[in-house]
Amino acid sequence: MRWASYDSDGHPRVALVDGGSLRAAPGVERLVDLLGDDGQKLADAADRATRDPLEVVPIADVRLRAPVPAPPSIRDFMAFEEHVRNCRGATGVDPVWYEQPIFYFTNPAAVHAPGEDVAVSPGSVAFDYELEVGAVVGRGGRDLRPNDAEAHIAGYLVLIDWSARDLQRREMTARLGPAKGKDSATTLGPFLVTPDELEPRRSGNGYDLAMTATVNGRQYTDGNWKTIHWSFGELLAYASRGTQLVPGDVLGSGTVGRGCILELSTLHGAERYPWLAPGDEFHAQVELLGEVSARIVAGADPIPLR
Repeated sequence: MRWASYDSDGHPRVALVDGGSLRAAPGVERLVDLLGDDGQKLADAADRATRDPLEVVPIADVRLRAPVPAPPSIRDFMAFEEHVRNCRGATGVDPVWYEQPIFYFTNPAAVHAPGEDVAVSPGSVAFDYELEVGAVVGRGGRDLRPNDAEAHIAGYLVLIDWSARDLQRREMTARLGPAKGKDSATTLGPFLVTPDELEPRRSGNGYDLAMTATVNGRQYTDGNWKTIHWSFGELLAYASRGTQLVPGDVLGSGTVGRGCILELSTLHGAERYPWLAPGDEFHAQVELLGEVSARIVAGADPIPLR
């Protein structure tokens, strides 16, 4: 199943994706309200949307929201070895990275819809994208085992982590963060795709699904989910260690190899891969999960603190 969130005459809707159309589920305004169990709520809502939809509208005629517009939390991991190696260069990968997944919390209040403009973080001149896959928790849990944790995933979506590299680099010299370098925007969408849709493409610790991104029509990223080092089962298990995951929580995979300008400019030079700037058009796709786009716009001037 594929699920979408959208607005209809000012009212939030949750819909089953049926080809190029959306079949709105009656009585549901938030996708997170269909989570919390083993998938039966989603199945029942799909049945109602198929038999007696609230409305049926072409996808092209609506403005999609993020499938989960206000997640309880967003944890963003760093699970692709190639990304870590490319960013660390001659210093190599920290041995700790191979011992446990690494993540940070980002801002659930800064979720953007697919197609929504993204403003450059105030004061940044090194704005970047990170192409990722996100998993949405369907059934909560605590101290999960890696082999069981995948059963707690309701579905997957495309995740773009927008990053102000100059702000990130500066603040992390104080051994805390990232904070303002990462919390201005996270794009989620376009759909929540249930795991059974992807199962035929399972490969390695992920799925054999292409992950691509372009800037102004020029291809930047060409990666694959199957190259992930830490599986989502392992990511959920680690995230749940000593705490409770709840329905709607989002876990990001971290950047696929060559999935950001930081990597590409390190490998091939900054002149060939300049930072994002106002007016740039960004487009990304993860096979079977769908496509998201964003126009980069100017951000606010930073307000002096003192």
